[in-house]
Amino acid sequence: MVKKLFADDSDEKLAGISMLLASGEPQAVAVLRAMNDEALFVAGEQLFYLQGEKAIDAVSGAELSRKPDPAESVVVNNRVRAKLENALAGLKLLDPNKDVRLAAARELQTNVGPGMLPVLEQALSKESNAQVKTLLEFAYAQASLQSEDAAVRLKAVRDLGKSQSPAVKSLLLALLQKTGDSFAEPDVQVRTAAQASIKSIESRLVWSDSINNVFSGLSLGSILLLAALGLAITYGVMGVINMAHGELLMVGAYTTYAMQGVFRSYFPGVVEYYVIAAIPAAFIVAALVGMALERLVIRHLYGRPLETLLATWGISLCLIQAARVIFGAQNVEVSNPEWMSGGVEVFANVILPWNRIYIIAFAVGVLGLVWLLLTRTRLGLFVRAVTQNRPMASCVGVHTGRTDMLAFGLGAGIAGLGGVALSQISNVGPDMGQGYIVDSFMVVVLGGVGQLAGAVWAALGLGIVTKLIEGWAGAVIAKIVVLVIIILFIQKRPQGLFALKGRFVES
Repeated sequence: MVKKLFADDSDEKLAGISMLLASGEPQAVAVLRAMNDEALFVAGEQLFYLQGEKAIDAVSGAELSRKPDPAESVVVNNRVRAKLENALAGLKLLDPNKDVRLAAARELQTNVGPGMLPVLEQALSKESNAQVKTLLEFAYAQASLQSEDAAVRLKAVRDLGKSQSPAVKSLLLALLQKTGDSFAEPDVQVRTAAQASIKSIESRLVWSDSINNVFSGLSLGSILLLAALGLAITYGVMGVINMAHGELLMVGAYTTYAMQGVFRSYFPGVVEYYVIAAIPAAFIVAALVGMALERLVIRHLYGRPLETLLATWGISLCLIQAARVIFGAQNVEVSNPEWMSGGVEVFANVILPWNRIYIIAFAVGVLGLVWLLLTRTRLGLFVRAVTQNRPMASCVGVHTGRTDMLAFGLGAGIAGLGGVALSQISNVGPDMGQGYIVDSFMVVVLGGVGQLAGAVWAALGLGIVTKLIEGWAGAVIAKIVVLVIIILFIQKRPQGLFALKGRFVES
């Protein structure tokens, strides 16, 4: 059996590998690993491999007293190496560690041949983990597609129809390929079953794609919500169209980048937690920028919406240029911490990234804190009073000027938190806020000015609808369709989803 491994003919070597694989013996694993590492040698009729300085007989596994000389390395070409890697992955299926078996089973989903059938049968008979067993069943079905027995191929095709993997769909499509007058799969019944299985897989892929799009929409909606919450407060309290609001997201993102640099330089042992420290830092920095903007510029332009719009647009350009001067014109690298990397596999072909899960949870937490602030604190009472009736609030002793400044700072700080979240899923650069300002205004207008509930529903709705349409027609068409929907909605309901109520509004 092992003599085939040093035959000149590659087919003989492949047959030898298959025989070793079918044996499932521990010694077979060592021989195949040595061959893959180019540490397998032949001296005359004796085959041995090296373990450090030791020479081990490939048949018995016994240590040789001396290394045979002269010896030649067993030649491994690309074809043989592919078979070896496949065989070694198959032998890992018998490993006592579940994670090793799971990784090996995943490797076999795209590259498995009929030579793997014996070891797959052996692994299936011993496997107790449901996830690994499902993968093994599909690998076994794929290997059976190359069987000479049409009945075996038919069963394999039907079993593969239970999958929702694009790779399995491609595998079945290959059976329907036609060269001249002949099909890749000669049996009509097998081809018919393959067509039915392909349709079944496609229906599952539609569902998995929809789930992925909805989840991506929720994460996009969470970012829009963080951006729009601050805008809803400032626009609702002061009626200011702040075109620099997107740059406040950029300020939060660059603060996150700066905090990452601080941790790398001074706290390398806990650099994985720089994001946690960046949250209060981004809020404070963005809030200070917002309050400075309100004190120095916007306060002098109340009641003049056109001048305010132009002034804030100019400020947005200044902030973009300041970022270019300080951090450079190119995007900067903000890496995901280890605990935000990877994802959760909910279904086959549906993996939810941890960074987006944390962003959704973060948005929910920020929303809860903003609701508590606006409904359970003195500042929140003043903000609601000024939003509903500014003259009356001023008459009863509310310092409207200070309330404006604090509300603007709060809105800017929330935008800074949006920048922290955005830095974990997008590039951080001077122009990053430009793409969110229009969407943020659409959320505020659609949800209703000054309404938290409206902002939530509008942000999540826009995020999900946008991603669903993107999957069907592309990003540009999605933007156009969403804009048209909003225009038609506002025509019918100008006050948005949730109308603001108060004496001033109702009078």
